[in-house]
Amino acid sequence: MKLTPKVILEGTRLTGKTDLAYALNEHPRLVGHRKYRYHSPLISAEWSAFSNEPWGRGLINFAEDETELALETYETWVRLFELQRYYSWIVDRFHLSTQAYQATQGREFDFAWLEERLKPLNFAIVLCTRPDDTFEEARAERLKISANPKQYVSLEPFVEEQRQLRELAKKSILPVFEFDVTRHGPDDVADFLEDNDLLTL
Repeated sequence: MKLTPKVILEGTRLTGKTDLAYALNEHPRLVGHRKYRYHSPLISAEWSAFSNEPWGRGLINFAEDETELALETYETWVRLFELQRYYSWIVDRFHLSTQAYQATQGREFDFAWLEERLKPLNFAIVLCTRPDDTFEEARAERLKISANPKQYVSLEPFVEEQRQLRELAKKSILPVFEFDVTRHGPDDVADFLEDNDLLTL
C-alpha cells in the first residue's frame, strides 16, 4: 500500500516545527524506505511571499487589504492537495497559525470550509508544544543561530500563542496529536498516524 500521510504542523516559535517537518519528510514510516534521496512536498504558511522584504507578510500575518489574496492562496493550496491526493504532504504552519495571529489584530476567520475539504484527504494536525517553563532554555539555543534575534526579546507572546493554538486545535474537526518537543519524537507522530489509519488513503 502506498504511503500518503498528510500532516499540518502547528505551534508557536521555539517548538521545533521545522526540524520535525524535515524529519517526518524523510521518515521511513511516513514516506517508505528509499534507496536514494529525493524530495517530498514540504510547504509553509510562514513564507513571506506577500511582500518583497525579509520576514515580511505572508499567509499568516497578511494585512487587511491582503485578505482576498490570502483566502485565494488557501483555496489554491487545498485544491492542489485534492488534485494530488495520493502523495505525502508536510505543511509547516497553516490555518490555525493564521487564525491565532489574525485574532491578535482583531480579525476572526472561520476555516471550517478548509477543514471540511482537508478531512477526506486524511490530513492531521500535529500541534508542537513545550512546557511554559522551558521556553527560556529554548530561546538561549535559538539565539545562537537566529538571523532575527529581536523577535525573541519577550517570551510572553509565544506562551500566549501556544495557549491560543491549543484552543483552536480543540475546535478542529481534523485528528490532532499534541507533540511535546521535550519528550516526543518523530516515531510518536508515526504511531499516531498509524493508530488512526492516516498513513494511507
